[in-house]
Amino acid sequence: MSSTLKQLQVKITSAEEVVNVVKSGDRVFLQGAAMTPNELINALCERYKELNDVEVISIHTEGDAKYTQEPYTKAFTLNSCFVGGNVRKSVNTPDAGYIPIFLSEIPWLFKRNILPLDVAIVQVSSPDKHGYCSLGVSVDVALPAIRTAKKIIAQINPYVPRTHGTGIIHIDQIECATEVNRPIHEHEAGIISDLEHKIGSNVASLIENGATLQMGIGNIPNAVLANLNNHKRLGIHTEMFSDGVLPLIESGVITGEEKVVKNGKIVSCFAVGSRKLYDFIDDNPICDFRDSGYTNDTARIRRNPKVTAINSAIEIDLTGQVCADTIGSYQFSGVGGQMDFIRGASLSDGGKPIFAMSSATKKGTSKIVPFLKEGAGVTTTRAHIHHVATEHGVVNLYGRNLQQRARALISIAHPDHQEVLEKAAYERFNGRG
Repeated sequence: MSSTLKQLQVKITSAEEVVNVVKSGDRVFLQGAAMTPNELINALCERYKELNDVEVISIHTEGDAKYTQEPYTKAFTLNSCFVGGNVRKSVNTPDAGYIPIFLSEIPWLFKRNILPLDVAIVQVSSPDKHGYCSLGVSVDVALPAIRTAKKIIAQINPYVPRTHGTGIIHIDQIECATEVNRPIHEHEAGIISDLEHKIGSNVASLIENGATLQMGIGNIPNAVLANLNNHKRLGIHTEMFSDGVLPLIESGVITGEEKVVKNGKIVSCFAVGSRKLYDFIDDNPICDFRDSGYTNDTARIRRNPKVTAINSAIEIDLTGQVCADTIGSYQFSGVGGQMDFIRGASLSDGGKPIFAMSSATKKGTSKIVPFLKEGAGVTTTRAHIHHVATEHGVVNLYGRNLQQRARALISIAHPDHQEVLEKAAYERFNGRG
């Protein structure tokens, strides 16, 4: 036990003893993304023989998610607000549930006692000399969870970056904790393909100097960022960011000097990336981490100039309906913060909401389709969509009628599918496609 912890006399014990706080019938929150407290989660799962009816609430988590597997499902049921790869199979069975909800509104589930929490399980930094620990790079919905849960248990990890912003908790608020010593979860950037570079270049052509950016993780957002080296005075107000921003900060492209909300700072509610990213974030006052109710508040987002929101889609139909979280009725991911930022960008002075995607899947199936698959969820409505970019170009659907939208989308569809789409548009609009 560290000297600071001894001085504060916090109860530090084994993971197995810490999770004894959880009782049958409890609703338990798990912190997610890079900060997933796997040691405590695994210890809790091993109590499956003595527990029953424990409801697990989370967004995206890393690790095995044993609570969604046999024999642990005898004691645990997942009720997830987002779907990652580790729980996708489970959520698409009767054994688990998915709650469609904007990331901005998840805090209200806890604050308004719609889903009152009995226990919050988090991973935090070592306490500072004042006894305060950091929630690290996943403040998002973890902050409202710890502010409302009846009890908080934690794993204390010196590898957790200390983030500036509001994601702090005093050690005295923690019921009991265990100490771990291992790197938090990392995601290395992938190699950007020629196709992704084309998409990135097309999106970058829409971004103006002085814009405030929102982007996600993955090769297409990184390809966009890689094409911004000649831009100036860009800012970041986003729900998450990754390594792609680092070269632009180092080169002075990202300065945040034209932002209204937290001028000069990178505002985010979580981050996922490499150790280099976490080292950059650690104790860096440029980075301001807030809960998702703050970062994803449309009224706050729109205050920034030229908000440029870059999001992705699984498929878009000829009228502009966007499905980004299901494949037919199969729940693939979640609503997340897409609509929060699409709307915020739309209302921002000079803002641009953008959907960026390849024109076809790796198997060659068109992502621009006559109709969304049966059972598909509409993540973003056709009334909210503006710009769409593929490797074949960029179109703006805002203010266009249905037939004009269809023609525009067909123009950036994969050439192999344009004839079929043209026929579908002709039939759908009674020869007026």
